[in-house]
Amino acid sequence: MLSQEDVFKKLIAHCKEYGFVFPSSEIYDGLSAVYDYGQNGVELKNNIKKYWWDSMVLLHENVVGIDAAIFMHPTTWKASGHVDAFNDPLIDNKDSKKRYRADVLIEELIAKYDEKIEKEVEKAAKRFGENFDEKLFRATNERVKEHQAKRDEIHRRYVKALNDNDLSELRAIIIDNEIVCPVSGTKNWTEVRQFNLMFTTEMGSNADSAMKIYLRPETAQGIFVNFLNVQKTGRMKIPFGIAQIGKAFRNEIVARQFIFRMREFEQMEMQFFVRPGEEMKWFDYWKEYRMKWHKALGLGDHKYRFHDHDKLAHYANAATDIEFELPFGFKEIEGIHSRTDFDLKNHEKYSGKNLKYYDAELKESYTPYVIETSIGVDRTFLSIMASAYTEEKLDDGETRVVLKLPPVLAPVKIGIFPLVKKDGLSEVAHQIFEDLKFDFKCFYDDKDSIGKRYRRQDAIGTPFCITVDHQTLEDEKVTIRYRDSMKQERVKIDQLSAILNEKVSMKNLLKQL
Repeated sequence: MLSQEDVFKKLIAHCKEYGFVFPSSEIYDGLSAVYDYGQNGVELKNNIKKYWWDSMVLLHENVVGIDAAIFMHPTTWKASGHVDAFNDPLIDNKDSKKRYRADVLIEELIAKYDEKIEKEVEKAAKRFGENFDEKLFRATNERVKEHQAKRDEIHRRYVKALNDNDLSELRAIIIDNEIVCPVSGTKNWTEVRQFNLMFTTEMGSNADSAMKIYLRPETAQGIFVNFLNVQKTGRMKIPFGIAQIGKAFRNEIVARQFIFRMREFEQMEMQFFVRPGEEMKWFDYWKEYRMKWHKALGLGDHKYRFHDHDKLAHYANAATDIEFELPFGFKEIEGIHSRTDFDLKNHEKYSGKNLKYYDAELKESYTPYVIETSIGVDRTFLSIMASAYTEEKLDDGETRVVLKLPPVLAPVKIGIFPLVKKDGLSEVAHQIFEDLKFDFKCFYDDKDSIGKRYRRQDAIGTPFCITVDHQTLEDEKVTIRYRDSMKQERVKIDQLSAILNEKVSMKNLLKQL
């Protein structure tokens, strides 16, 4: 059986081979942690973005969208705290010269203890069968108790060090637990120091007048500085939200795990403005709504979990992540944060402009509190691809690779094949393509055997293939073949649109929310 690491390597290779994701500027040997989306990748990505946008803006009458510029006045980032506080703790191994995030090294150690505990539980469950009492086993087994005590002690020290911003204690945890560099295998570590993640550039026509500006590290600030513009022009009443999809940039210390952690990435964010004192009610609402959004995709409810933050950001009074089980463990794909009134108050202070909201119902002005939902497009893309990638042994002994993507998100919805190129079959197939292309992304293919054509569509996740054969000329029926079951059925050509629309409808997915 393949290890999760091997599965992940196969997935990365598959993404390149079938036009989902390419290394950026590959002909020049690429650029570290930057990727391009290919012809199939961009379709899947756009479908994910549409699902998110429609679920937030279309289904909520009090949520509207904007598209703010990437470049912003540099004082924006002073007000937001990014200039002074947008740092990761960096540590170098002196032997390998490799750089790591100190917090990630410690979190990986904690995860290893969790894995050890789960392995003990799994072994005992197999040994005792139906009589297994997991709660009792966890409480009484000496090995589990030992692992748990060690894990809890490391976790306690780690959380305290984070909250105290104690860099020397982070290093001490690494040294005390004999964490080694994965490359050199040594414990020869430097001191831990802070590393600001923002990219800088200059704006201006000459060196003397150039202004230092930043590539935005998040899309949220474009929403905050436009809060009053949107509120007044849209005559919005609190509570209301502003949504945005856009690129963000971070000079990550350790950019790795394919498109999971990149230096240029895309976010889908919504800032929801509420009355002070009502933020926890809305925090709970958006927490549950966003989890429902993920689970509606049908990737497996057990693959998702909430993870409350060990350390709250300086502006937050509540924060949780939605984590997904990727081949390299449970990882964050979305964050829900209660940001209090930090952002608007700071922008008011630094800009000198009044950003308060007048509440006609309460007859008073106040600075709204904010609930944020922030999801990575690329991480969502990866979670869907990782769940969809399947290798199946067929009855004839062959193996087929199939992407079991949610049909509504699949890059191509329908493959259309004439059985042969002659006898008028191509003309009928082309006509079906012309009729369906206005509603569905279709792919016409008349090369190679029908089996090879099916395999190509399986590999990119096309949920339905339509084959035109000689019988079609007599009964005006085609064979529809289903990707996941490989079952086939004959249907009338004039029924195709209705059948397919029911199975790939975004509307049906949104109705589950």
